[in-house]
Amino acid sequence: MTDETVSFHPAYLRGEAALAQPAPITTSGPVAWVRTRLRSGWLSGILSLLFILLLVWVIPDLFRFFFLDAVWSAPDGSACRAPGTGACWAFIERKIDFFRYGSYPSEAHWRVDLVLIIGAVLAARLLWPAGRKGMAGLLAFLLGVPLLMFLLIPGPAAVMREPATELTIFAIGVGLAALLEATALSTGLVSLLFFAVYPIFVVTLLHGSVTLGLSIIDTNLWGGIFVSLLVATIGIVVSLPAGVLLALGRRSRLPFVRLFSVVFIEFVRGVPLITVLFMANTMLPLFVPEQLTPDRLLRPLIGVAVFASAYMAEEIRGGLQAISKGQYEGAMALGLGYGKMMRLVVLPQALTLVIPGIVNIFIGLFKDTTLVAIVGVFDFLRTVDTARVDPAWSGPTISATGYAFAALFYFVFCFGMSRYSLMMERRLSAGRRH
Repeated sequence: MTDETVSFHPAYLRGEAALAQPAPITTSGPVAWVRTRLRSGWLSGILSLLFILLLVWVIPDLFRFFFLDAVWSAPDGSACRAPGTGACWAFIERKIDFFRYGSYPSEAHWRVDLVLIIGAVLAARLLWPAGRKGMAGLLAFLLGVPLLMFLLIPGPAAVMREPATELTIFAIGVGLAALLEATALSTGLVSLLFFAVYPIFVVTLLHGSVTLGLSIIDTNLWGGIFVSLLVATIGIVVSLPAGVLLALGRRSRLPFVRLFSVVFIEFVRGVPLITVLFMANTMLPLFVPEQLTPDRLLRPLIGVAVFASAYMAEEIRGGLQAISKGQYEGAMALGLGYGKMMRLVVLPQALTLVIPGIVNIFIGLFKDTTLVAIVGVFDFLRTVDTARVDPAWSGPTISATGYAFAALFYFVFCFGMSRYSLMMERRLSAGRRH
């Protein structure tokens, strides 16, 4: 075959790159929105139009009630009871400390603020995607924050007189040590820190002469936002590792471990949270000596953690079942033991698959913290209920403002968890995209 010279006519050559053209109006912009929302079907179009009309009808009145006609500052509720007035934000301003701390003494509010600030900083360090992760940060959050909370908020003297609290702090360290050791997350030095240094530090501190000059504040005075955050945080932090252990136990080949996990999960999931709270509040003291009776606030904390752990276990078990058998075989072919196989291969993939379900449990748990008021815990919603019946601040618009403020509080936290989960889901699933 002979070589042939191919020539191109200059009319068919472009000397420079073509300019980018805007997308057609039918694929982006308002026209595309109308086409996809209103012309995708007659039923969809009617519902969309009805929803737009509802917004046009409702939003102006809501804006007028919450902003234009609102009372922003007043010494009492008389101004908010005048005809034609809107939301009573003065009520929120006057009662904000009660909403945040309950009946906790005002001169000791700095204790709660310090614990919340330190906890928020350590949590942000762990949750920030670009931040450095390490065992030191995890231990600081899981052990340092609870210990600081037990020492500062009730006062060291109160902790020293409560053996159950000391036992709880001690159990936190030993339990997390066993968990990290069982899942191959710790080294020999970390295990030594848990099993030796941490218990010795706790016992020495609680039985020593260190009182920091802080007065005793009984848990009957605790309340408000910080109690709701406390209950939700304990439930979230405990339920995730406990759910992992229960899910692995339900899939275990050991009959006793599998039977215990199945009975625990099915029993707890078979009763409502209110029942678990009542059982924790009334029956838990019957199983321990009188001098070790858990505190009235510790009982619902245990109940919430137990309830959330059972649901978390089933969610994680679904993720474990979604992992193909080849992943297990590949890990074993590389010589990985059970702990490393779970930590490095199986659990990261399983947890990534069930991130939406896990966050859904967290959101439900955060909202269910309002149920602890049934067993006498003064949570945030209970403070709103109490404040609105104050004779000086009674009125229909005042109650509506208080509940709107509570709704905004729960929405901000739940929406934030939802957005964070979507971000982490996108980052963690990037490697699985084709």
